[in-house]
Amino acid sequence: MNYRTVTTIVTDTTHSKGSLAAAKAVANQYDAHLEILCLGVDRTQQGFYYAGASAMVVQDNLAQAREVAIELEAFARQSVTAHALPWSSEALTAQMVALNGAIAHRTRFSDLVVLPRPYGEGRGHDAEAIVEAALFDGNVPVLVMPDGAEFPQTVGNVVVAWNESPEALRAVRQALPFLRQADSVSIAIIDPPQHGPERSDPGGALSQLLARHGVRAEVCVLAKTMPRISDILNRHARDKDADLIVMGAYGHSRFRESILGGATRHMLEVAELPILLAH
Repeated sequence: MNYRTVTTIVTDTTHSKGSLAAAKAVANQYDAHLEILCLGVDRTQQGFYYAGASAMVVQDNLAQAREVAIELEAFARQSVTAHALPWSSEALTAQMVALNGAIAHRTRFSDLVVLPRPYGEGRGHDAEAIVEAALFDGNVPVLVMPDGAEFPQTVGNVVVAWNESPEALRAVRQALPFLRQADSVSIAIIDPPQHGPERSDPGGALSQLLARHGVRAEVCVLAKTMPRISDILNRHARDKDADLIVMGAYGHSRFRESILGGATRHMLEVAELPILLAH
């Protein structure tokens, strides 16, 4: 497997700049088609429309969102015009209430979606909703770029967060193009269960799977010396001079929306490196 279609979603000209650059870098590395979705969001609260707002007000808000989308598409086109890679762009408009469905529909045929970190100063709820929609509804792996981070031209060192879960295994499979390219892959296991199926050889089966794909990996069993798993993973990634963290994404259903679980959310809040997530 290689990445043949890479998608990124541009919602502003500030926070989306790094993820757009990363999407271009990945598309260049794998000779993939780059799809740029330029999204204008009507952020008016849903209840506003049900309180008797006129059709004209609704139409005005959508028209403003459309103008934003067109401006973002011009920004995106200017960013990629000089590059030789195959690309396409599209201006989209969506209301918050329909955002999950719109994103899932547009991303489900991609091999990888590249997005900015959804948490931090200047981010609205739509940033988190976009990540969740691609992961949980579009069922596509997402590469999340922290603020100020650059995606390397070649991924040298990778840390894989392994806990034997289906989500973590899917993330590993979706990350194989990066893992095969890497010089070093560290399988990080934090406090493996004493009575689990891999108790005698933590990470052994995963190492074998990777070896058959041409990936040489080492298993690192780490003690839970810090309260949060995310802090331990980030420290281990720094020790390994990692370029990328691969991990499963976890969530639960709330009012028919997929909400990122606490561990995944905190990892995205504090991560200093690009993270590849899959559910």
